[in-house]
Amino acid sequence: MNQLSAKQQRMLEFIEQFIDDNNGLPPTVREIQQALTISSTSVVDYNLAALEQKGYISRTEGKSRAICLKYRTSGARTLEVPLLGIIAAGEPIPDRRDRTTEDTVEVPPSMLGTRKANEVFALKVKGNSMVDALIADGDIVLIKPQQTAEVGEIVAVWLEEERETTLKKWYPDKSKDEVRLQPANPTMGPIVKKLSNARVMGKLVGVIRASI
Repeated sequence: MNQLSAKQQRMLEFIEQFIDDNNGLPPTVREIQQALTISSTSVVDYNLAALEQKGYISRTEGKSRAICLKYRTSGARTLEVPLLGIIAAGEPIPDRRDRTTEDTVEVPPSMLGTRKANEVFALKVKGNSMVDALIADGDIVLIKPQQTAEVGEIVAVWLEEERETTLKKWYPDKSKDEVRLQPANPTMGPIVKKLSNARVMGKLVGVIRASI
């Protein structure tokens, strides 16, 4: 990798730490400027362009949180979490305890908090129903297995009749024996199902953004 200036090194270290501390969410240009007391956002943007040109990051045009790490300098230890498939229409998510071989994803320990790597599983997202929750097509979501959820939590849900899995916000209404599965995308309407047809499989605990 090409040599970095002192400012670029500080920025890259801040970006790495911010992503580790915020479940894979990258900082905005303004957050970098304020955290590192840089004189202006244009100076931040200039150095981000240099980091991109040198191969350390990539950026997505038109997004406020557009930074994706391509190379880490910190050498932070990672943990392997089982990647159990795609969260979309298809077969049920397999029980990882029954698997003899499985794909894995590398996750910074800070994303798991006090959890161990074998206490969560990962799924690859298909579709853009959760983009306003900063979960996009191709991202990896980390799920803590559990059978219950609080109102409004983002959960992986198994729909018994449809034989599908989906990632949505959970809004149960026991008086109607229904649950509203709410996307985080204003162009998509909610899915309403009978509670008996919708089974919580786990709660979202982290997101790993897809590389650009």
